[in-house]
Amino acid sequence: MSLTLLSKRAPARCLRASGAVGGGGGGGGVAAAVATAVGGTRAFSTPVNDSFAPISTTPPSAPEAQGAVWRAVNARAPRHDWTKDEIRELYNTPLMELAHQAGVLHRRFHSPSAVQMCTLMNIKTGGCSEDCSYCAQSTRYNTGLKAEKMSPVENVLQAARIAKDNGSTRFCMGAAWRDMRGRKTSLKNVKAMVEGIRAMDMEVCVTLGMIDQNQADELKSAGLTAYNHNVDTSREHYPSVITTRTYDERLQTLSHVRNAGINVCSGGILGLGEKPEDHVGLLYTVSTLPAHPESFPVNALVPIKGTPLGDDPNRTRIAFDAILRTIATARLVMPATIIRIAAGRTTMSEAEQILCFSAGANAVFTGEKMLTTDAVGWDADKVMFEKYGLLPMRPFERGGYRDATSTAPAPTPTQETLSSAETTSAGNVAAAA
Repeated sequence: MSLTLLSKRAPARCLRASGAVGGGGGGGGVAAAVATAVGGTRAFSTPVNDSFAPISTTPPSAPEAQGAVWRAVNARAPRHDWTKDEIRELYNTPLMELAHQAGVLHRRFHSPSAVQMCTLMNIKTGGCSEDCSYCAQSTRYNTGLKAEKMSPVENVLQAARIAKDNGSTRFCMGAAWRDMRGRKTSLKNVKAMVEGIRAMDMEVCVTLGMIDQNQADELKSAGLTAYNHNVDTSREHYPSVITTRTYDERLQTLSHVRNAGINVCSGGILGLGEKPEDHVGLLYTVSTLPAHPESFPVNALVPIKGTPLGDDPNRTRIAFDAILRTIATARLVMPATIIRIAAGRTTMSEAEQILCFSAGANAVFTGEKMLTTDAVGWDADKVMFEKYGLLPMRPFERGGYRDATSTAPAPTPTQETLSSAETTSAGNVAAAA
């Protein structure tokens, strides 16, 4: 047998068939040469593992014959035709394999060290007429939260400046009401806030309940980056959580936002008494929208005393593995989307957060407070970022597919959810490592 064949690490059975293994005759000289060729550290009689054989030249089976994980990891662009069966298969993949494959795909679309730092401010607290069973701001529940008027524009701009000084690149504002009907003055003030924050070279997101097309268009004209309107859970479980706003009304608001050219931010809350199948349903809803959400917040319920879910004696805290499964599956079905660890991060250990980042999460809420619950502070996040080599994502930085063998920067994405102006600003798209 020639050394050329041996250098390809042919299976041990080939070596034995050639008479190269064993003593006698000129075999010793060949053995010495081969030992030198492979580094001289392995006894020649040691069988060469078949796993080192050259890759088969047999054409791979068609994609439809492969599993959902294979199809997801080999995607070069987001797809919108996921089936529930496919998502269920992904979600139920053994967790270590699921997280690993999600991390592989994440690195093809995003810089693995870049994490978006977002700060959230409640600009209008309490007094909401909705019956969301998890929310402290509903007038239907006695949670001890006092309703307040909308914050003055300058107070909000000052809060945004503080957030920027601490490293946040996205400032989010929430107002507790059902919709924007009859709120012309409030809309005018929100637009002034948006314009002022955009002038700081920050991204701006608002969550104002349901909005119509005209209101969405006005927010777009003010420079709004994204509009948050979570679908919360699966269509099937939704009526168990909220009765004053339908699932389709939420989707209609997302349609208005998308039609206005504003980025859609829509995610869910885990721990609402749902089953794993409802996590599948949630992901099915958002991954089959006409355009994937630009960002997908993953919230873990923070139980509030006085709310139905907070007072439910049968409620159990959502397990971390369910959070990790949801994040990893979301990454596989929405490869270009920003996945944000949102409410409930204060209950996660540092190690759990790093697992989430490894499986595809790449954004956090950071700062003094969420809407009504605690947030992980800037100082704690700075320590964690430094420890693990994480870097704050730059404003308007987005992911895009890059071939694993390429050394060129990832291309600027052409997602429908990015406006042309923001696509221009996104010239700093990170290259996957």
